[in-house]
Amino acid sequence: MGRYLNSNADGFGKIVNSEIYVDKTGMLSYTNQVLNTMQGYLCVSRPRRFGKSTAANMLTAYYSCGCDSKALFSGFKIAKDKDFEKYLNHYNTISLNMQEFLSRSRDVYELLERMKKLVLRDMKREYPDVDYFDENDLIEAMQDVYEETRRPFVVIIDEWDCIFREYKEDKEAQAIYLDFLRDMLKDKPCIHLAYMTGILPIKKYGTHSALNMFDEFSMIDPGPMAEYVGFTEEEVASLCEKYKMDGEEVKCWYDGYSFDKVPAVYSPRSVVSCMRFGKIGNYWNQTETFEALKIYIDMNFDGLREDVLSMMAGESVPVNTGSFINDMATFRTEDDVLTLLIHLGYLAYDYENKTVRIPNNEIRGEYVNSVAVSEWGEVSTALKNSADTLNAIWQKRPLQVAEGIRQAHFETAHIQYNDENALSYTISLALYAARNFYTVHRELAGGKGFADLVFVPRKKFQEKPALIVELKWDKSARGAIEQIRQKEYFESLKEYQGNILLVGINYNIRTKDHECVIEELKKDK
Repeated sequence: MGRYLNSNADGFGKIVNSEIYVDKTGMLSYTNQVLNTMQGYLCVSRPRRFGKSTAANMLTAYYSCGCDSKALFSGFKIAKDKDFEKYLNHYNTISLNMQEFLSRSRDVYELLERMKKLVLRDMKREYPDVDYFDENDLIEAMQDVYEETRRPFVVIIDEWDCIFREYKEDKEAQAIYLDFLRDMLKDKPCIHLAYMTGILPIKKYGTHSALNMFDEFSMIDPGPMAEYVGFTEEEVASLCEKYKMDGEEVKCWYDGYSFDKVPAVYSPRSVVSCMRFGKIGNYWNQTETFEALKIYIDMNFDGLREDVLSMMAGESVPVNTGSFINDMATFRTEDDVLTLLIHLGYLAYDYENKTVRIPNNEIRGEYVNSVAVSEWGEVSTALKNSADTLNAIWQKRPLQVAEGIRQAHFETAHIQYNDENALSYTISLALYAARNFYTVHRELAGGKGFADLVFVPRKKFQEKPALIVELKWDKSARGAIEQIRQKEYFESLKEYQGNILLVGINYNIRTKDHECVIEELKKDK
């Protein structure tokens, strides 16, 4: 048993013994299926705090022949699999955390040399009697061990992409690193499974898109790994029941990612912290500051600022992920920036519609913090004023609401302002604070048509009135109210028992003024 070759199950044992562990061992059924096949090369990329190291530790504990982990896994899903014991602790398992080697190295050459020496030391201790052709060549040594023992290898590499994150501009170092991984892993009969995990997918770099034998599972398309990316709806519901937490609020704060066949995916680290401390709040910034986001949204690409603001207002925007070359330095278009933000977890991707959006309240707060100190921080004024505008609606003060909308329009005047859609965008920014209390619906079906905006109080804020907002362009705010009544948009809220406010808003293109009318819907007793 060594540190890097055939290590024990202590890492995974510590995770399992923690206060909260959500069973993701079902992933082992998939890795077992692809062992010793052309599909046995997996690169699984996820954002920070999404359980990458947990999965790597789990794989090590399961496959390593340096331990007996049957009892550790016996209570989990994988134990019910017909092949559970067939592959359990059966492999020479090399487990590497590249960040560990990088932190002790001055360059990529030193990193690779240090890693090879340490693994070779373990190998020669474990197999001292093997006739090594070159005891200083790790790849040759692995093949020698396999030839004499017939015990194949599983290679697990955590933080595989640290080179591309730490040496963002060093193309030579990146190429050297990719060449080493290709030489080590590709077409080696002794390797039955190679599993790499990190934040970034495999870098596309000319002829060095060299790890083309890997199946890639990312935040763009996690494929069969989708249910293991984060926590599912059922898993979070079970935790909420156990810890007596409000499931609706937890969903608003930490859900928002979705994949094919897994429509709700929660940020796992944040959910665990929320349950443990019994408090809903922003746990994302405990592992990464908003300055990391600010760097990217400050990039001066046409349309980037407008799209970020649009997403902050609750919209989805189209994105082309195909041009991104999977590093953190090469940005040629706005789409490249948005694609990186998907991989970092700051945006949720809709694969079917090819759009992105801000997933939840926790991440939306990171955007607000970033905008507040960004080079376009004047927008933060509109966001700060939004609380006052929302209060003015609650207090039925239409003149103050109209002024708040005017200010939001002024702060976002760079956006083409020529129809009701543009007005909707401005209203969404002016009422940004409403997302703290409401679930917001656009074009919600009700009565004889579709209401422009409907704000439904979340369960925690039932004392707040529901809002039905109708927008008009160069018509009248009074006409907007009449349309709400005539088309009975309030039918969409017929199950809602609280107060309902009708809000009509109009923009006059000649006077450049916003007009607002607010009425309370009188319910039949």
